[in-house]
Amino acid sequence: MAPGLHTVAVVGAGKIGETLLAGLLKSGWPAGKLVATARRDERADELRTRYGIRVVPNADAVAEAEIIAISVKPQDAAALLTDLGPRIPRGKLVISLCAGLPTGFFEKRLPDDTPVVRVMTNTPALVDEAMTAISAGSHATAEHLALAEEMFRPLGRTLRVPESQQDAVTALSGSGPAYFYYLVEAMTDAGILLGLPRQVAHDLIVQTAIGSAIMLRDSGEHPVKLREAVTSPAGTTINAIRELENHGVRAALLAALEAARDRARQIAEQQL
Repeated sequence: MAPGLHTVAVVGAGKIGETLLAGLLKSGWPAGKLVATARRDERADELRTRYGIRVVPNADAVAEAEIIAISVKPQDAAALLTDLGPRIPRGKLVISLCAGLPTGFFEKRLPDDTPVVRVMTNTPALVDEAMTAISAGSHATAEHLALAEEMFRPLGRTLRVPESQQDAVTALSGSGPAYFYYLVEAMTDAGILLGLPRQVAHDLIVQTAIGSAIMLRDSGEHPVKLREAVTSPAGTTINAIRELENHGVRAALLAALEAARDRARQIAEQQL
């Protein structure tokens, strides 16, 4: 699909919505083919100035665009769709960026046979390194999935998954950046405890994290093999890993991810 063939409306241009707009512009999508909506006049002015796009009322946005990306808080989606659902002409593609909400939530509030694609991305989209998972609703075709991939590819990597896996995706990669930041925070504190200045500890950990992630991505090796390459017999690393195991870090991670997945399910249940 040639960039700019379709007009895209981002309804609720918060952080993720704005990131999508920036990615589309970067990929060559004409500003004239992008519209956004915002609750506050100051936010609308900010988007117009920063990106040179039009910011219009919700009803105008959905009437004009062929692709409607809904990027509002899950708890605001029902009221939005109650208002806009009847105004959305049939045949338009709706992309949901609302965490936890299944495509069926949208389908029952939209005209019959409206194609819906569910998308879960993450905050590294701000530096073009997102992990974006895409799932088709019951009326979405392979062409609709390809359109969604075209839109989100400038933000990083895209991956198609069955919608039944989206709550796990939310727990793993949607919330995932927070886990890594938490780990870096803890390791920085440990570095200070060991006598390093905060900035030195920070720089050591961040570059180590970047290098390790690139090795995982590019080497094709299993993480166990990469870890073993650093773990010498009776060395420093194996002693550290023993303490991690003694403190149940692996079990804590499993429990944390299950808790995030369960919360994603609860959000959906509360809105349904």
